Amino acid sequence: MKKSLIAASIMASLALTSLTAQAETSYLWQDTLDQAKGQTVYFNAWGGADNINDYIQWAADRIKEEYDVTLKQVKLTDTSDAVNRVLAEKAASKDSNGSIDLIWLNGENFRTMKDNNLLFGPFSQSLPNYITYVDENARQSLTQDFGTPVDGMESPWGMAQVIFMYDTATLSSPPKSMAELLNFAKAHPGRITYPEPPQFLGSTFLKQALYELTAYRQALSQPADSVNFDTVTAPLWAYLDQLHKVAWRNGQTFPSSSEEMMRLLDDQEIDVALSFDISAASVQIDQGNLPDTVRSYVFTNGTIGNTHFLAIPYNSSATAGAQVVANFLLSPEAQIKKQTPTIWGDLSVLSYAKLSPAEQAQFDEIPRGIATLSIEELGQTLPEPHSSWMGALETEWRKRYAQ
Repeated sequence: MKKSLIAASIMASLALTSLTAQAETSYLWQDTLDQAKGQTVYFNAWGGADNINDYIQWAADRIKEEYDVTLKQVKLTDTSDAVNRVLAEKAASKDSNGSIDLIWLNGENFRTMKDNNLLFGPFSQSLPNYITYVDENARQSLTQDFGTPVDGMESPWGMAQVIFMYDTATLSSPPKSMAELLNFAKAHPGRITYPEPPQFLGSTFLKQALYELTAYRQALSQPADSVNFDTVTAPLWAYLDQLHKVAWRNGQTFPSSSEEMMRLLDDQEIDVALSFDISAASVQIDQGNLPDTVRSYVFTNGTIGNTHFLAIPYNSSATAGAQVVANFLLSPEAQIKKQTPTIWGDLSVLSYAKLSPAEQAQFDEIPRGIATLSIEELGQTLPEPHSSWMGALETEWRKRYAQ
């Protein structure tokens, strides 16, 4: 009897503690909502795709309607431009009223901002939708951004994975590994290429190739300057030396982006295009930019995937508004729309198991798109190497191949 009373007392105490924590979180979030009203959030985000820009505008309209927060997108061609602006503002001691309130970033850009104390936070783990819907154990990239611990300093926004595209009307069996890609290129000179580093997809192609070719894969999870870089990467350069000789335009010129690769695929100049957007082919088919015979695929042993995030600079003048924006973009409403292939097609960061039955049904009803792979078809996701590998590979690539 005594043990039962003690157990009941402990359970009641734990329940009260939980309710108190929930009440405190609710109170603090209401305070954030109150502070955010009337604020303008300047959102620095890559602006190279019309469908993504349209999605951000949709979100801006909803956020204004729901929270009286004005979201203005500042379109970037390179995220590092925004990072460098915050660095310059810190150097000039502009520690308040900064020009940027929210940045879409990951990888080396996040590491640069974190290492230089340019971030507001931690904040993400206090967002109501993060608490309700995100499962940090579901995927390493939710807590490790290219090997850098997130520590609540950025909020997950979406997940991406490298996919390849080909036209079934002209190619029946596409290459499904780096070795097969080289053999295909040798048999079909001028039909294979990749974006020029340091464009992020071009740099990702280098990492994908390195994963498959090196005998020292574990070294990729360590800082590039802590291992024997030349030994680890030697097979990559030997591979590219062969590939470039038989590549599109003899490896003297490279596409500038995934979008250009898809145009080349549509013009039948190349046989394989690639993207970090799993729904890219479906979106372009829907817009009439690719024939409806184009399909997506992944390599047999997996392709690189990552999570992209939203971060708030340390000197933002609208930190409350920026948190409201980040929280809305983690809502099932925003994530369902974002995952719709003809809108964006970006993979959701929400845990399916943490959704309500009604929300699960809404995700289940998302049309996949004619050329979009299912989660099962995407197969194995390879983790991003440590963020230092990006710059190291780009520097060596340009030294060897830049014209």
